[in-house]
Amino acid sequence: MIKFGPSGNCEAFYAAGYERTEESAEFVKENGLDCFEYSFGRGVRMSEQTANAIKKAFEKQSVEISAHAPYFINFANPDDEMAAKSYEYVLSTAKAIKEMGGRRVVFHPATQGKDTRTIAFSRTLDRVKILRDYLYLNGYQDLMFCPETMGKLAQIGTIEEIAEICLVDEIFTPCIDFGHVNAREGGSLKTARDYEDRLSYMIDRLGFARMEHFHVHFSKIQYGAKGEIRHLTFDDETFGPEFEPLAEALLKLSLKPYVICESAGTQTRDAKYMKTVYLSMSEKNT
Repeated sequence: MIKFGPSGNCEAFYAAGYERTEESAEFVKENGLDCFEYSFGRGVRMSEQTANAIKKAFEKQSVEISAHAPYFINFANPDDEMAAKSYEYVLSTAKAIKEMGGRRVVFHPATQGKDTRTIAFSRTLDRVKILRDYLYLNGYQDLMFCPETMGKLAQIGTIEEIAEICLVDEIFTPCIDFGHVNAREGGSLKTARDYEDRLSYMIDRLGFARMEHFHVHFSKIQYGAKGEIRHLTFDDETFGPEFEPLAEALLKLSLKPYVICESAGTQTRDAKYMKTVYLSMSEKNT
């Protein structure tokens, strides 16, 4: 089944007196949601004891958990020593999410830097192949690793690039951040057809089985000439994208992803809105 949930804890979580990640499972469940994404954005620093406590809390509430790897990852870095750190960021996140009882690791692939796009992407692809080997060597083939579409023009992470990365091995499943796609394409996502075109491209490249339960990030994002500027809430009326046409496309294509909301401070509320919209549309279609 399709699942909805927040990325991290929202402002309402803390306002309600909650503090610890173990309590996030109960809060998510109380809001009628199904999953939660934990961010290791600034580094993987979690004891095995804490990971096990989180696992028990989420299993008790039947809420699934995924993890976002550190933001420092850059598989296009020309420095091999720096690239080695990127492998470790993904591997350490994999270790942590396995201890937390989850199966999905989201990661940012790379930044173009001073190289040409062709050189930067070629280097990224080569490094992803090395990453694949490390993942198998460390016994992480039962996990899903999700390279993410990126919102800034200088970042590696177009729809086409993410598809190419995922073709390296079945261990990779796309994370399509539709806010990022919309931002880097200057507001391209408006209709259900806009979403359907991009999803159909991914299905054609990777196959339906790979895409049926892919990973989604969704939020409205302010953008400019260089792409993404900042995440917004669903209250914003200037920038998109809107969720309703995506829900229509997901239903038409029979896709059932994890949908993680990354709104700025209202991610639980906005995830709940998306689930309500999706279920309402689904009922009308049956």
